[in-house]
Amino acid sequence: MERPYRVVVAKPGLDGHDRGAKVIARALRDAGFEVVYTGLHQTPEQVVQTAVQEDADALGLSLLSGAHLTLVPKVMEGLRGAGLDDVVVVVGGIVPDQDIPLLEAAGVARVFTPGSPLEGITSWLAAVLDEREHERQTLGS
Repeated sequence: MERPYRVVVAKPGLDGHDRGAKVIARALRDAGFEVVYTGLHQTPEQVVQTAVQEDADALGLSLLSGAHLTLVPKVMEGLRGAGLDDVVVVVGGIVPDQDIPLLEAAGVARVFTPGSPLEGITSWLAAVLDEREHERQTLGS
């Protein structure tokens, strides 16, 4: 990784199961990311506010409740409204295959479903953020 990227891991909505989010947060931390975990029962507005406050490079949304088509677009809209269009958003959890293109159309960079290898998630995110960092450096010079 170019630098230790900051990732906010959030549990929007009423879903009370956070084991997967904690596993991902730990895998990201072990891979060298700075990780902020929001805890359970966050509103989309709270998730966006945390991303702003923490100057997040990426945002991971963990959803198991089936509310992904309601909550994720609200988070994406909030990020755009806060000027955080460059935050890489990933979704993890129970997401039916037919819903993945809808989430991607809303601006989600990638959806990871149960069974996704942790190394695959961390290496993918590092590569995407490194690419973004290189683009910023090229534009800045």
